[in-house]
Amino acid sequence: MSLASFIPQRNHLSTMKTPSIFTFTFTLILLAIISCSRASSCADNFLECLSKEFNNYSSISNNIYTPINSSYSSILPLTIRNLRFASDPTSSPLIIITPRHESQIPPLIHCAQERGLQIRTRSGGHDFEGLSYRAQLPFIIIDLINLSDITVDVDRKTAWVGIGATIGSLYYKIAEGSPILGFPAGLCPTVGLGGYISGGGYGTMMRKYGLAADNVIDAKIVDAKGRILDRKSMGEDLFWAIRGGGGATFGVIVAWKVQLVDVPKRVTVFRVSRTLEQNATQLIHRWQHIAPNLDKDLFLGIMLSVTNSTQRSSITINASFYSLFLGGIDRLLTMMQESFPELGLVREDCAEVSWIQAMVFIASFPIETPPQVLLNRVVPNTRKPFKGKSNYVQEPIPEYGLEGLWRLFYEEEAGATMILMSPLGGRMAEISESAIPFPHRAGNLYKMLQVVFWEEDENQDSYKFINWARRLDAYLTPYVSRCPRAAYVNYRDLDLGVNNAHGETSYAQASIWGNRYFKNNFDRLVRVKTEVDPENFFKNEQSIPPLRSRSA
Repeated sequence: MSLASFIPQRNHLSTMKTPSIFTFTFTLILLAIISCSRASSCADNFLECLSKEFNNYSSISNNIYTPINSSYSSILPLTIRNLRFASDPTSSPLIIITPRHESQIPPLIHCAQERGLQIRTRSGGHDFEGLSYRAQLPFIIIDLINLSDITVDVDRKTAWVGIGATIGSLYYKIAEGSPILGFPAGLCPTVGLGGYISGGGYGTMMRKYGLAADNVIDAKIVDAKGRILDRKSMGEDLFWAIRGGGGATFGVIVAWKVQLVDVPKRVTVFRVSRTLEQNATQLIHRWQHIAPNLDKDLFLGIMLSVTNSTQRSSITINASFYSLFLGGIDRLLTMMQESFPELGLVREDCAEVSWIQAMVFIASFPIETPPQVLLNRVVPNTRKPFKGKSNYVQEPIPEYGLEGLWRLFYEEEAGATMILMSPLGGRMAEISESAIPFPHRAGNLYKMLQVVFWEEDENQDSYKFINWARRLDAYLTPYVSRCPRAAYVNYRDLDLGVNNAHGETSYAQASIWGNRYFKNNFDRLVRVKTEVDPENFFKNEQSIPPLRSRSA
C-alpha cells in the first residue's frame, strides 16, 4: 500500500479499483471486524486486562485517555507536527497512554498482545509519515512524553536521557551543568530523542563527533516479552540495531545513555543569504566541492527556499549559508578566506557566543533569545502539512542541474519548498558503514532533505503538492546516489515501499525500502528482529520484518 492510499487522487487511473485491490481491502476490513467487532469493545477489553495486570490500577488510570475523555482531543494532536494527518479520523488510536515510569510499560505490552492490538510509540511526534500516531488496524499509542528526565554527570561526561525528552531540553540541561560540554544532535529543539537517536541523528557537530547514535553508550528497552533490558542484558546485537535501525521495530526504548563531547567556551555562528542575482547558483556549485572537506570543527550547510513568493514577477531562489564553528571568529575568517572566499564572509556576519547560545541561533531563534526557549515542546505557528524526501549526493551537481531545480521551484505546486543540504565528510567519513545500522558515510558529499509545505486549509488539494514533491525527486535521479538510491530513515517516506498491514511481509518486499535506508546493514537488522521479536509484535508500515522466507 503506497502513500497514495492516504490522500485524494484526481486522475482517473488512480481512482480505478481492480478486483485484487478490492479483495485485499475487503479482507483487511473483515479481519479487523472479526478481531474487534466494535472499537469500544476493543478498548474495554484492553482496559479490563490492565486492571488485572496492575496491582494498583489507579497508578496508571489517570494517564489513560479514550475518545470519551475530555482530554483525549487535546492529548492526541499535542505533538503532531505534520498537519497532513492531524484531522484524519480513520486512523485515530483507541487509547492513548502516557506512562510515568518504565515499569508501567510491560503490562501495556502484555495486554496489547493478549487483545490483538498494535502499539505505536511516540516521543516527539516529528515522524514524517505519522507512523507514531496512526495505523490501519486497531491500535493504542504509548506516548512517552512523561519519560523525560535527564541526569547529567559532568565528571564522567555522560547523561542518562529519558526517551520523551527533546533535543532542546538535553542541550539546556547539559549547559546547566557545564559550559564546555555539548552533544552532537540536531537543529530542531522540539524533536523527541526517542525516534531521533534510534534513526541515527544528524547535527551541526557530526563532522567533528559523528551522529547522535554514534555517541550512545547504553540504553534501556522494553522488549516483546515485557523485559526491561539494558545494554548488558539485551546483548550487543540488539544494542547495535536500536542505534540507527529504528527503535520502534524492536521494542519500546525508554532511555539513552549518551557520551557528551567537549566544546569551546566560545564558538562562532553565522547565517548569510545569497540570491540567484548574487550568484547563488555558482556559490552552491562551489560549496559542493568545499563543505565536505573543510576542517572538522566547521559545519557549513545550505537552506534553499523561494524568496518573494507572493510577488510572482520577482520570485528568486534564496540560498542561506549557515554555520557552526567550534572556535573563534578570527580563525573562522582565515579558514573561510582560504577555502571559500567567493562567499564574501566578513566579521559583521559572525557572532561569537557560548555553545548553548549557538544552539538557540541554529534553531532559527534570534541569537539574543534566552536559552530557556529550548525547553518549549511546541513552538507556535511552526506546524504545517508537508511531504518530505531525502537523498545523498556523491558527485557535485553541475550548474545546469541546479538551474533545472530552480525551474521546478517556480511552479505553482511547489508551495513553500525547502531543501536542506548538510555536508558530510570529517568524522562521518571515518566511521565504518557497519558500525551502527546507519550506513551513509564515506563516499557521500552531503545529504539533501526536500520538503514541500502547504497550508492546513489546502489539505484537500494535498495531492498536487505531494505529486510535485515526487516530480522533484524524479528530477534529481541523475544527480544522487544509486544502487541503491539511498534515503535517510528518520525522513520516513512511504513512497519507497510499505509492509503488509495484515499478515507477513516478506524479506524481498521489505528490502525494497530497507536497502535504501540501511544498504548492507538491512540483512543484519532482519536477523536481529528475527531473534528478539519473531512474532513481529512491534511493527508498522516500515518496520524491519522477522525472517520467514527469503524467497517469499
